[in-house]
Amino acid sequence: MGLFDFVKEIGNKLFNREEDAAEKIKRHIEESNPGIEGLAVDYKDGVVSISGEAASAEAMEKAVLMAGNVQGVSEVKIDGLHAPPVEAKVEYYIIKKGDTLSAIAKQFYGKPNDYPRIFEANREVIKDPNKIFPGQKIRIPLD
Repeated sequence: MGLFDFVKEIGNKLFNREEDAAEKIKRHIEESNPGIEGLAVDYKDGVVSISGEAASAEAMEKAVLMAGNVQGVSEVKIDGLHAPPVEAKVEYYIIKKGDTLSAIAKQFYGKPNDYPRIFEANREVIKDPNKIFPGQKIRIPLD
């Protein structure tokens, strides 16, 4: 697991010039501090490379999603990011047009009122549960 794909044309618009991308993506990840020590970010031609020490597999996943859900990013590489083994079962989901967190919760958990579980698992990626967008990639905790 070293490469994650994303939709390059959508997401948070953080930078206008490629020269600014790495620093702005790094700052974006650090603002929500998902638990990465010694975070380093590199950006070239739509590919983000992240390195550092993740406190948990969840912290690693959140950093990947935060970087990947940025407009202009098509791939995230984590070959230099060290994290403990994944313990919880997680599935990744790409939001489609018309989706709501309630509908996604119903699809995965059988109950639409379980949407806060998805929101909490993606708090660094989703700032408002009513503001998600097609193409955005999120984590769905299954355990």
